[in-house]
Amino acid sequence: MRERRPRILFLTSSWPHGGNFGGQIRSLNLARALRAVGEVTVSVIGSAAEDSDARRLTEGEFSVGHAMPGILTPNRSLTAKLRRAFDPRWLNVHGYTLSREDQRRLQETFPQYDLIWLLNSRTANIAGIWKWPHAHLDIDDVPSTYARSARLASRSVLERMKLRIEETMLRRREVLFPERFVTLSVCSAADKAYLGGDARMHVIPNGFEDVQGRAGAPVRAADELFRIGFIGLQSYAPNRRGVEWFCAQVWPSIKKAFPQARLRLVGRGSEQLALSDARDVDRLGFVADASAEIATWSLMIVPVREGGGTRIKIAEGFARKCPVVATPLGAFGYEVTDRVHLRLAESAPGFADACVDVLANPSEATRMAERAFAAYQEKWTWEAIRPQIVEAAQDCLRRSMAK
Repeated sequence: MRERRPRILFLTSSWPHGGNFGGQIRSLNLARALRAVGEVTVSVIGSAAEDSDARRLTEGEFSVGHAMPGILTPNRSLTAKLRRAFDPRWLNVHGYTLSREDQRRLQETFPQYDLIWLLNSRTANIAGIWKWPHAHLDIDDVPSTYARSARLASRSVLERMKLRIEETMLRRREVLFPERFVTLSVCSAADKAYLGGDARMHVIPNGFEDVQGRAGAPVRAADELFRIGFIGLQSYAPNRRGVEWFCAQVWPSIKKAFPQARLRLVGRGSEQLALSDARDVDRLGFVADASAEIATWSLMIVPVREGGGTRIKIAEGFARKCPVVATPLGAFGYEVTDRVHLRLAESAPGFADACVDVLANPSEATRMAERAFAAYQEKWTWEAIRPQIVEAAQDCLRRSMAK
């Protein structure tokens, strides 16, 4: 008799086919990789559950379970506010929870599955469930590191105090993750070390599609266009504030050195972005397939100065053979070296100098991009990452059966 394949419930806060930003790219590729382990059913917890178009696209590739939109449950009372701040077992962290009926229905399905894979702690908390049986938590962004980076970037004393409290509150919860889940994964070795390096914690990097496998090696346009590009959702605060910082403090120096340079902004919300210096800035909004656009860029910028996890933009730039200039936080979690794979700069003057250097030395920039592309092919295609996903799933199955 043929042995039954494991049944896997993949729980996330947005449909895997719901868009092309980092979290959904990760969600889609995790779900695809898990099919090598067992039969995958996708369910969504949160407001995105009501996106009927994204659900229909997901149904074209996966079995789909319950869609659970949740309800607003703000922590308005003093007791609720104090518990959120000081009780690490208080689950209503986000002011959004499942209805009792959806929570009951979800828990009743648990015996049907051999493995429950949750994408990010927000999904688990909104579900209102503390202890998850035979479950793996994939932490794409470590919440407290987001708060910490925002605190360090803030110029407001009051804001820094609030963020310090938020960081501490989140950190207390993260320490308890091993109590709630059988196994865990993060995006980088640095995040694993930050969370204590538990033996049950796996590293699953953020990757990008195998561009060469799909359509041959990427081809770049002429360098004489002097285009600098950024790709990312502007509704995501670290993206928006990073672009605003770049335009206010970096762009004027670049324009002085290269008056013909243009800045190209790709991503939803960029078309409405208000900028202090918008000279020769093209706000393109959503672009369904950005490959042709990125091929015309002289360099890609990742001016991110706050946030958690790793930036998929780094892997995308490498995959497109586009030279990259990033802040150290923008490149966090990737094993890269300044001037070997990309240019790294923290300050506005340093960032401007790095961009100008790339524009002024296109041959060296091309060689740098080639080295980055080689590293991407070895480490950061989703095909290269798949064995790490499979190992994490199998580890969770082994440990669950041993209990």
